[in-house]
Amino acid sequence: MALIINGESIDDEIIEEEFRHIKGQYERALQVACCERDPEFRSMAKDNLSSRSLLQQEARRRFAEVADEEVSERLGKLIEQAGGEDAFYANIGLPFKDEALVRDNVANGVRMDKMLQAVYEPEPEFSEEEMREYYAANVKLFLSEEELRVLHVSVNLSGAQNRAEVYDRMREIRQQALAGEDFESLGREHNSNRDQSPDLGWFKRGEFMEEFEAIAFSMKEGEISPVFTTQLGFHLCKVAERKAALPKPFDEVQEVVKVRMLEEYRDARFNEFVEELKKAAVIEDTEPEGEEV
Repeated sequence: MALIINGESIDDEIIEEEFRHIKGQYERALQVACCERDPEFRSMAKDNLSSRSLLQQEARRRFAEVADEEVSERLGKLIEQAGGEDAFYANIGLPFKDEALVRDNVANGVRMDKMLQAVYEPEPEFSEEEMREYYAANVKLFLSEEELRVLHVSVNLSGAQNRAEVYDRMREIRQQALAGEDFESLGREHNSNRDQSPDLGWFKRGEFMEEFEAIAFSMKEGEISPVFTTQLGFHLCKVAERKAALPKPFDEVQEVVKVRMLEEYRDARFNEFVEELKKAAVIEDTEPEGEEV
């Protein structure tokens, strides 16, 4: 075994599964293969599993007995949220109903909640002055969403001999726009979908295709884009107007400020608690990073 926490062994398969999960997250986020960072990811996996194991051990120590009523209540809510017993068992990946195993896992969840509640208490009460100070120091967290109003020319491949033909046509339209012709009129004249207005109106990030938004939100007001493609065809766009992201008034976001402050308090207290557990624990890593696994 590679990892032993206070005498409890963590299977190599579990370590490998956690490692693959972490590596996959980084690869998806960075859109690259991160093989050179494997030792780092494996170390992170072991640290995550050590922390979870210590938390579970402490929860069992503090709350060895959990009332059946509490377990039944929690299990009932989970089944209801899943949309029924069959869906619940399918979601947790069990091929058959194993109530004893499920109740044991649910009991562990109840223990963990009880322990964390004890760790966080007493939670602080923030004054309005403290919340205003936090708001001022972190105002970038409380901005409105940036918005654009965009004019759009879109031509699909229908009826064209090839893609190059449509691309050249769009380049000509762009030159006309750059020469000063009315962009909205060009859209009405050339759009493949004549029912769609060239004026897309105001929109925020996440409301259009990612490829389109990547171009539009990178442009200045009045700027005309290069010709670009999506799965729908070739496009040109012009940013007609832009509303910058601005700080929301404190009174509008006061509850959000309070929630963020409370979350930061809980995160800090949780990390402190985990470090306390680690200092008191006996953690044996029989295969430290840098050696063959």
